[in-house]
Amino acid sequence: MRDSEAPLPVTIHPPILLATGNHAKQEALRWLVEGAPVVPVTPAEAGVLADPDESADTHLAIAREKAREWSEAGQMLVIASDGGLVIPALGANWESRHTHRFAGPAADDRERARRLLKVMEPLRGEERSASWVEAVAVADRGEVLASWDLTGATGYIVEGVPPEVDTSGFWVFSLWRFPRFGKIYHDLTAEEKEALDDHWTRLRELVRRWFDRG
Repeated sequence: MRDSEAPLPVTIHPPILLATGNHAKQEALRWLVEGAPVVPVTPAEAGVLADPDESADTHLAIAREKAREWSEAGQMLVIASDGGLVIPALGANWESRHTHRFAGPAADDRERARRLLKVMEPLRGEERSASWVEAVAVADRGEVLASWDLTGATGYIVEGVPPEVDTSGFWVFSLWRFPRFGKIYHDLTAEEKEALDDHWTRLRELVRRWFDRG
């Protein structure tokens, strides 16, 4: 066979586990690694189960622990995240690490939204300002290889009852409004998010840069 007829080499990309059972968060993590030299797989597809500890004091520490435990469970490369809503005006009455579970283990996303709006009823104007912190970590076989945490742009929690609450796993984004565009976070375009210096957009750049480092 002449060299010109030789088959092209096949590049095999390793799988990377999207370390969460939440479908919406799986898609967010999938978006982070889109275009990187990896093949994203869900825990169900990989047959991996884990129940990582989430008691650490920061989102970064929690994300790193999630990544470490999932990577140990699957003996593979994983990407994990942890995030929460920051509401300065609530002070000690609000902890961003408990955004998902502040309303109790039995609450669904609509109930979480209702409870948050109830807590914030007395607040007006700047008191309703809120930002989002997100941490991401990559680990392989129990070793954390990289991690990042970023705080997103400042928006405002809507007043009253929102027309519809997203129940796919990011319920807060249905309540988080950006007056600059007159939209809640869920309705922002990619260009508008980039203009806001969005946390997910910046994290994607960091993750891609890490994978591209060679």
